[in-house]
Order: sequence, then C-alpha cells, then structure tokens
Amino acid sequence: MFLLDILTKKLAIPPAGEALAGRPDPLPTVERHFVTGRPLKGPFPEGLKTVVLGLGCFWGAERILWQTPGVFVTAVGYAGGSTPNPTYQETCTGMTGHTEAVLVVYDPAVISLEALLKVFFEAHNPTQGMRQGNDVGTQYRSAIYLADPAELEVARRVKSEYQAALLKAGHGTITTEIAAAGPFYYAEDYHQQYLAKNPNGYCGIGGTGVSCPIGLPATGQAAL
Repeated sequence: MFLLDILTKKLAIPPAGEALAGRPDPLPTVERHFVTGRPLKGPFPEGLKTVVLGLGCFWGAERILWQTPGVFVTAVGYAGGSTPNPTYQETCTGMTGHTEAVLVVYDPAVISLEALLKVFFEAHNPTQGMRQGNDVGTQYRSAIYLADPAELEVARRVKSEYQAALLKAGHGTITTEIAAAGPFYYAEDYHQQYLAKNPNGYCGIGGTGVSCPIGLPATGQAAL
C-alpha cells in the first residue's frame, strides 16, 4: 500500500493547496553557461525569444537544445507546478507539480519556433504521459510553455501535425502539455549543463524515430 501511494503521487499533479511549500528565495545558481559562457539569466540580446520545454530528464534534453543552431543559451530548472523555488529532491517526490524543464533562449532570425519544436518533438517520445522511457513521474512529462498566445497556437499546430505522423507510424496520442508560461525556477548548479561537465553521465532521452513534418513538402508535392 505504501508503494502504491508513492507511485500515485508521482503520477498525478497535486492540487496547488497540497503541493510542497517551497521557499521565497531562488536557489543559488551559476551565472553563466558552462559551455558558451553566456548569461543564464540575462540580460539577453534584443530580439531573442524564449520557450520552456520539458522532454524528460533535463540533463540530456538540455544538451540537445544547446547544440541546436540558433539557440543562444539554455538553462535547466523546474516549471509547470505550484511549489516556489523547489529543490531537485522536492521535485522528485512528485509533490511540487513541476516537470524538469529547459529554458531555451533562441534567435528567431536563425531558427523559427516551428523548427525548434520539430527538434523538441523528435528528441523524445511525447506519447508517454507521466514518464519518459524508464524515468517515471510527473517531473518527466512532456511540456511546452510559452508566454505569447500566438506562439501557443503555433505549438498546438505543430503538435497536431506531428500527431498525424505518429498515428500513421502506429504510435499513440501525444500527451504533451501546452500551456501559458508560468515561473521558471532555475535548478541547482550541478544540474546546469550536466552532460558537458560529465560526458559519460546518464541521458535517458530518446525519440520515436518518426520525423516531424514541419517544413517538409506535402505528400506528392515536389520540394523546391
């Protein structure tokens, strides 16, 4: 019964009133990206945009995203839940409501939101609900958080188009949460750019092998 209770908590987002209390002050974190030396918390150059993405364990997710051309800087943290300034240990209990997430600051003149979301969807399996591979719990759920309502519509359209491709390939329904961006809480220092500091560290990220059709010509239409 005890194990069942733990599993239930890890697979269900707690109501705000039942979430852990957290703390008023942010966790201390490094100021600059370990790989690029760019500021994790800004100020960022004018014209750049941000999106917060959850696609499983944030160690591997962040590496994929900081290596994507057009991405200015990345940072890992916690988003989508109720607990202010949570620790990693608190998030692992399932009682914060947060998912492990990557803050992505990108240049829309180099990579569009659609192209960035193509990378996002292809990098993980967005049909698995409250897990990603062997990592189980609400902290591993797939999520897209954006502040601009128009960009949220772009995300929903990309999701719909990828859903069609997944169904054609025999996969299930996308469970990715798409919602207005709330607070992003930076994770502890040792999580930031973890796989650059620990090249042989754990990475549980893996996609379905199905290409997201964004930017591809329609069936029967010749590419220009």
